[in-house]
Amino acid sequence: MPLRAVKIQVPLKPRTLTRCNCSICRRHAGLWGYYDKSEVQGLARKGALDRYVWGDKCLALCRCATCGCVTHWEPVGRASKRMGVNFRNFEPSVIESTRIRRLDGADTWKFLD
Repeated sequence: MPLRAVKIQVPLKPRTLTRCNCSICRRHAGLWGYYDKSEVQGLARKGALDRYVWGDKCLALCRCATCGCVTHWEPVGRASKRMGVNFRNFEPSVIESTRIRRLDGADTWKFLD
């Protein structure tokens, strides 16, 4: 079977997922699982990822250049080793069995639950 344009593999399902209400996460409907960059394996054809950096330029939001789905975000530079994987791209059963936390990224940067 040919490789999809982008495939993200994680070592295990996270204990929680985060739904953020900041302006960018709201628009992309991100549902984030967090990992150390060294734990995530990304497979992508050459030119298959588009990156968008905005605001304070600390994160790059990555999306599939073929279908437009946001796959993950990664830190810009060496400021952090943490990255977020968008679990909206995984099977619904993974999401249904995982606690979702609500983060107020639009204002207080505190969890609302």
